[in-house]
Amino acid sequence: MRELFPIVGIWFWWIAAGVLLFMELLAPGVFLMWLALAAAFVGITDYFIDLSWQLELLAFAGFSLVFVYLARPWYSKSKLQNSDQPNLNQRIYSFVGKSFVLAEPIVDGQGKLNIEGTRWDILGPNLVKGTIVRVTAVEGMKLRVTEA
Repeated sequence: MRELFPIVGIWFWWIAAGVLLFMELLAPGVFLMWLALAAAFVGITDYFIDLSWQLELLAFAGFSLVFVYLARPWYSKSKLQNSDQPNLNQRIYSFVGKSFVLAEPIVDGQGKLNIEGTRWDILGPNLVKGTIVRVTAVEGMKLRVTEA
């Protein structure tokens, strides 16, 4: 059967591992690395034990499943959520619970608030300029405030 598939062999799996690692550099995430590792293991196995092309493909599938399964702890959401900066890249959520002074009045339930040099749209009861407000929630890209 090697005559029909002459490309499958030791070097094929090493080249496949290299191509998968290169594709890992181009693609976001860390998934193709595990497939590249599986291809490298098939190349190592095929070096020591002469496998048929069918067994090589089965070994690649088996190694791929094993490596992806073993990599699951690194992808668990609990590890991503237990960050020392949970609001990184979501700056608006870091304002919840903090108090600020209104630079402009809230009229008809809407207003603007200056926080760290940025103007934010706010929702809340009608209040006059200079009132201390506390951010209670985020609604889309607007902050919900109440009088502190």
